[in-house]
Amino acid sequence: MPGIDESLLEAMRLPGARGASLVDWISGLALGAVGEAPGGDWEATAAETAELGRHVAESGSLAAAGTAGAAAESGKEPPVEDLIATTGDAYHLLRFVSTPFDSTVFLHLWLDRNDGNLALARIRLAEMADRLVLG
Repeated sequence: MPGIDESLLEAMRLPGARGASLVDWISGLALGAVGEAPGGDWEATAAETAELGRHVAESGSLAAAGTAGAAAESGKEPPVEDLIATTGDAYHLLRFVSTPFDSTVFLHLWLDRNDGNLALARIRLAEMADRLVLG
């Protein structure tokens, strides 16, 4: 089972990957980062994506019917699996990581829009999130 560094390096092997990080959406801190940072600063990127991730994860209206209340009560996992933001030249994929404790982290993958494969990235990031060992 890979840890943070191994998972981030695996994410960087995806076609079009420009940067990857693991972010705690409560504190806004990057727990690990590799590659380029959008805007050149991983700490600023982590803080900004954490705000977006926190808003989406805590939104009951985006959850599947009947799961928002259960997820919120259990505190185990956010009601949303991943979030995709697109820009003119890139994709930003945030994949929420389920953990046995409080599940307040997500993987952030920054993909070049011309070279990246969004479908493949979603599949592989989901696999990485399932195997990730935190601690």
